[in-house]
Amino acid sequence: MFERFTAEARGAVTAAQEVARRVGHERIGSEHLLAALGSTTGPGGRALRSLRLDGDRLEATLAGEHGTTGLDAAALAAVGIDVEAVRASTDATFGPGSLERAAPARRRGLLAGHLAFTQDAKKALELSLRAAVRLGHRKIDGGHLVLGVTELERGGGPALLRELGVDPGAVRDAVGVAWADRAAGSELGDG
Repeated sequence: MFERFTAEARGAVTAAQEVARRVGHERIGSEHLLAALGSTTGPGGRALRSLRLDGDRLEATLAGEHGTTGLDAAALAAVGIDVEAVRASTDATFGPGSLERAAPARRRGLLAGHLAFTQDAKKALELSLRAAVRLGHRKIDGGHLVLGVTELERGGGPALLRELGVDPGAVRDAVGVAWADRAAGSELGDG
Protein backbone atom coordinates (compact mmCIF):
# COMPACT_ATOMS: atom_id res chain seq x y z
CA MET A 1 0.00 0.00 0.00
CA PHE A 2 2.76 2.50 0.88
CA GLU A 3 4.18 2.39 -2.64
CA ARG A 4 0.98 4.21 -3.72
CA PHE A 5 1.57 7.03 -1.21
CA THR A 6 2.69 10.41 -2.50
CA ALA A 7 5.62 12.17 -0.86
CA GLU A 8 3.10 14.24 1.16
CA ALA A 9 1.36 11.14 2.52
CA ARG A 10 4.63 9.30 3.30
CA GLY A 11 6.00 12.39 5.00
CA ALA A 12 2.86 12.77 7.10
CA VAL A 13 2.99 9.15 8.27
CA THR A 14 6.64 9.63 9.26
CA ALA A 15 5.97 13.00 10.90
CA ALA A 16 3.07 11.53 12.90
CA GLN A 17 5.61 9.53 14.92
CA GLU A 18 7.47 12.73 15.78
CA VAL A 19 4.22 14.47 16.74
CA ALA A 20 3.37 11.58 19.07
CA ARG A 21 6.82 11.80 20.66
CA ARG A 22 6.64 15.59 21.12
CA VAL A 23 3.30 15.38 22.92
CA GLY A 24 4.47 12.42 25.03
CA HIS A 25 2.21 9.72 23.61
CA GLU A 26 3.38 6.12 23.46
CA ARG A 27 1.65 5.18 20.18
CA ILE A 28 0.79 6.86 16.89
CA GLY A 29 -2.94 7.52 16.60
CA SER A 30 -5.11 9.08 13.93
CA GLU A 31 -4.88 12.36 15.86
CA HIS A 32 -1.11 12.41 15.25
CA LEU A 33 -1.71 11.80 11.54
CA LEU A 34 -4.03 14.83 11.45
CA ALA A 35 -1.51 17.03 13.25
CA ALA A 36 1.25 15.94 10.88
CA LEU A 37 -0.98 16.50 7.84
CA GLY A 38 -1.77 20.03 9.06
CA SER A 39 1.84 20.96 8.30
CA THR A 40 2.02 19.49 4.79
CA THR A 41 1.78 21.49 1.57
CA GLY A 42 -0.42 19.10 -0.42
CA PRO A 43 -4.20 18.82 -0.54
CA GLY A 44 -4.50 17.30 2.93
CA GLY A 45 -2.60 20.14 4.58
CA ARG A 46 -4.34 22.82 2.50
CA ALA A 47 -7.76 21.37 3.40
CA LEU A 48 -6.97 21.33 7.13
CA ARG A 49 -5.47 24.83 7.12
CA SER A 50 -8.53 26.18 5.29
CA LEU A 51 -10.44 25.22 8.45
CA ARG A 52 -7.78 26.78 10.71
CA LEU A 53 -6.42 23.34 11.59
CA ASP A 54 -2.73 23.90 11.01
CA GLY A 55 -0.20 21.46 12.43
CA ASP A 56 0.82 23.76 15.28
CA ARG A 57 -2.77 24.22 16.49
CA LEU A 58 -3.53 20.51 16.26
CA GLU A 59 -0.34 19.56 18.07
CA ALA A 60 -0.87 22.20 20.76
CA THR A 61 -4.35 20.81 21.37
CA LEU A 62 -2.89 17.31 21.70
CA ALA A 63 -0.17 18.53 24.06
CA GLY A 64 -2.82 20.33 26.11
CA GLU A 65 -4.54 17.02 26.90
CA HIS A 66 -1.99 16.32 29.58
CA GLY A 67 -0.36 19.68 30.23
CA THR A 68 3.39 19.97 30.24
CA THR A 69 4.01 17.16 32.70
CA GLY A 70 1.97 14.39 31.15
CA LEU A 71 -0.21 14.35 34.27
CA ASP A 72 -3.95 14.12 33.70
CA ALA A 73 -5.23 16.43 36.45
CA ALA A 74 -8.86 15.32 36.06
CA ALA A 75 -8.02 11.62 36.29
CA LEU A 76 -5.80 12.18 39.31
CA ALA A 77 -8.45 14.36 40.99
CA ALA A 78 -10.94 11.50 40.55
CA VAL A 79 -8.77 9.37 42.86
CA GLY A 80 -8.17 12.19 45.34
CA ILE A 81 -4.84 13.58 44.12
CA ASP A 82 -4.51 17.35 43.73
CA VAL A 83 -1.93 17.95 40.97
CA GLU A 84 -1.35 21.55 42.07
CA ALA A 85 -0.60 20.38 45.63
CA VAL A 86 1.84 17.79 44.26
CA ARG A 87 3.45 20.47 42.07
CA ALA A 88 3.79 22.88 45.03
CA SER A 89 5.32 20.18 47.22
CA THR A 90 7.73 19.10 44.47
CA ASP A 91 8.73 22.71 43.82
CA ALA A 92 9.33 23.26 47.55
CA THR A 93 11.51 20.15 47.81
CA PHE A 94 13.39 20.16 44.48
CA GLY A 95 13.06 23.73 43.24
CA PRO A 96 10.63 25.59 41.00
CA GLY A 97 9.66 23.76 37.80
CA SER A 98 11.15 20.44 38.94
CA LEU A 99 8.08 18.44 37.92
CA GLU A 100 8.18 19.89 34.39
CA ARG A 101 11.93 19.26 34.11
CA ALA A 102 11.45 15.61 35.11
CA ALA A 103 8.69 14.91 32.57
CA PRO A 104 10.85 15.09 29.41
CA ALA A 105 13.41 12.74 30.97
CA ARG A 106 10.67 10.17 31.61
CA ARG A 107 9.40 10.58 28.07
CA ARG A 108 12.83 10.13 26.47
CA GLY A 109 13.23 6.72 28.04
CA LEU A 110 9.66 5.71 27.38
CA LEU A 111 9.49 6.85 23.77
CA ALA A 112 12.85 5.77 22.39
CA GLY A 113 12.74 3.77 19.16
CA HIS A 114 9.85 3.10 16.81
CA LEU A 115 6.32 3.83 18.00
CA ALA A 116 3.52 1.48 17.01
CA PHE A 117 0.31 2.58 15.33
CA THR A 118 -2.98 2.39 17.22
CA GLN A 119 -5.86 0.44 15.71
CA ASP A 120 -7.60 3.68 14.71
CA ALA A 121 -4.49 4.91 12.87
CA LYS A 122 -4.22 1.60 11.01
CA LYS A 123 -7.92 1.80 10.13
CA ALA A 124 -7.48 5.42 8.92
CA LEU A 125 -4.70 4.25 6.57
CA GLU A 126 -6.92 1.45 5.29
CA LEU A 127 -9.81 3.89 4.78
CA SER A 128 -7.51 6.25 2.88
CA LEU A 129 -6.73 3.45 0.43
CA ARG A 130 -10.44 2.70 0.07
CA ALA A 131 -11.13 6.40 -0.59
CA ALA A 132 -8.50 6.49 -3.34
CA VAL A 133 -9.92 3.34 -4.97
CA ARG A 134 -13.49 4.64 -4.68
CA LEU A 135 -12.48 7.93 -6.32
CA GLY A 136 -10.44 6.20 -9.04
CA HIS A 137 -7.17 7.79 -7.91
CA ARG A 138 -3.92 5.91 -8.53
CA LYS A 139 -1.98 7.56 -5.72
CA ILE A 140 -2.83 8.14 -2.05
CA ASP A 141 -2.10 11.72 -1.04
CA GLY A 142 -2.66 13.66 2.16
CA GLY A 143 -6.25 14.37 1.15
CA HIS A 144 -6.97 10.64 1.16
CA LEU A 145 -5.37 10.32 4.60
CA VAL A 146 -7.56 13.15 5.90
CA LEU A 147 -10.62 11.40 4.44
CA GLY A 148 -9.53 8.17 6.11
CA VAL A 149 -9.40 9.89 9.51
CA THR A 150 -12.79 11.58 9.02
CA GLU A 151 -14.41 8.27 8.09
CA LEU A 152 -13.46 6.71 11.43
CA GLU A 153 -16.37 6.19 13.79
CA ARG A 154 -14.17 6.70 16.83
CA GLY A 155 -10.55 7.25 17.76
CA GLY A 156 -8.15 10.07 18.45
CA GLY A 157 -8.60 11.92 15.14
CA PRO A 158 -12.39 12.21 15.35
CA ALA A 159 -12.10 13.14 19.04
CA LEU A 160 -9.60 15.89 18.16
CA LEU A 161 -11.95 17.30 15.54
CA ARG A 162 -14.85 17.23 18.02
CA GLU A 163 -12.72 18.99 20.65
CA LEU A 164 -11.96 21.75 18.16
CA GLY A 165 -15.62 21.98 17.10
CA VAL A 166 -14.96 20.89 13.52
CA ASP A 167 -17.50 18.80 11.62
CA PRO A 168 -15.92 15.86 9.72
CA GLY A 169 -18.20 16.68 6.79
CA ALA A 170 -16.65 20.16 6.55
CA VAL A 171 -13.20 18.55 6.51
CA ARG A 172 -14.24 16.21 3.69
CA ASP A 173 -15.65 19.17 1.74
CA ALA A 174 -12.37 21.07 2.25
CA VAL A 175 -10.42 18.12 0.80
CA GLY A 176 -12.64 18.20 -2.28
CA VAL A 177 -11.99 21.93 -2.68
CA ALA A 178 -8.22 21.41 -2.29
CA TRP A 179 -8.26 18.74 -5.00
CA ALA A 180 -10.35 20.96 -7.29
CA ASP A 181 -7.95 23.88 -6.73
CA ARG A 182 -5.00 21.62 -7.52
CA ALA A 183 -6.68 20.38 -10.70
CA ALA A 184 -7.42 23.97 -11.79
CA GLY A 185 -3.78 24.90 -11.10
CA SER A 186 -2.59 21.92 -13.15
CA GLU A 187 -4.67 23.07 -16.09
CA LEU A 188 -2.95 26.45 -15.84
CA GLY A 189 0.47 24.84 -15.58
CA ASP A 190 0.85 25.68 -11.87
CA GLY A 191 0.33 22.26 -10.33
